[in-house]
Amino acid sequence: MTQGTSHVPQGLESLEPEKAVELYLAQREEDSSERTVQAHWYRLKHFVRWCEQENVTDMNELSGRKLYEFRVWRRDDGDLNTVSLRTQLSTLRAFIRFCESIDGVEKELHDKVVLPTLDDGEDARDDTLEGERAQKILSHLRKFEYASRKHVLALLLWRTSARMGSLVALDVQDFDGEKERLHFRHRPDTGTALKNKSGGERIVALKEETCDVLEDWITHSRPDVTDENGRKPLLATEKGRISESNMRALSYHITRPCYYGDGCQCEDKYSYSYASKCEHSRSPHCWRRGSLTHLLRNDVPKAVVSDRGDVSPDVLDEHYNQMTQEEKAEQRRDYLEGL
Repeated sequence: MTQGTSHVPQGLESLEPEKAVELYLAQREEDSSERTVQAHWYRLKHFVRWCEQENVTDMNELSGRKLYEFRVWRRDDGDLNTVSLRTQLSTLRAFIRFCESIDGVEKELHDKVVLPTLDDGEDARDDTLEGERAQKILSHLRKFEYASRKHVLALLLWRTSARMGSLVALDVQDFDGEKERLHFRHRPDTGTALKNKSGGERIVALKEETCDVLEDWITHSRPDVTDENGRKPLLATEKGRISESNMRALSYHITRPCYYGDGCQCEDKYSYSYASKCEHSRSPHCWRRGSLTHLLRNDVPKAVVSDRGDVSPDVLDEHYNQMTQEEKAEQRRDYLEGL
């Protein structure tokens, strides 16, 4: 091949790395939140930077070896631990798969992006709220802080398996006490977009007990406020719609064992604002992970759990299902016995 002459492999089309990232992000914008798109751009801009340094001007040039060279470079350049590196490479893998679909790289190249294996307990995201702890917290709230903001938040986190953003987005009108359900709606024009946009809209059935608490909250305890768009948020504070930071603070506060009657080393020494410093406190996302795992452990079909939590079955398995291999094996045995 003559020096300086580009050669595009048969079946592929020339594609500059920066343009490829631009197309990928445009595709993600169709079914992902702005926050997710920004996170993917943050990770992939390092790939673009590496391409510039290594003079990779066409995605066609990528191979398994070059992708591994990027992996080593990114690990060292960013001083990344295994968890962070896995996150970066998971995004790269999704990006390469997209490039395959538009004839930018060879088919199945994404399989050559090998994700690092995590040791047991290495991923901090494995933190979860077990069902037993959740029930203790809910019992304490029902007895001592019935239909309070804390009680309603904890119930919704556990009973709906929803993301923080989805709960923030709820209005009073989204609750139907008569039909015992909540309607999650995507309303970006008035400040409450769902992570998966209109695809995240869904109706979640509630237990009668949960509905009773919500009705008492709305009738007796909820501050009579509207947000800046004139909507009446279900989870309200005296200032309007609850924020995600406020939601986190509440979750950290009520998940400390010393709060709900179990002993712990912090012994309530941390103020409300510093409850996250207690090593046993948990974030709202831990409620979500624990709730989804609780449903799976109780033999709720994966498709039902997936729809309820607005999460794909693959992501459910990789990031949310905290069942042990032994538990999964026994669950499969129960399904298969008698067939």
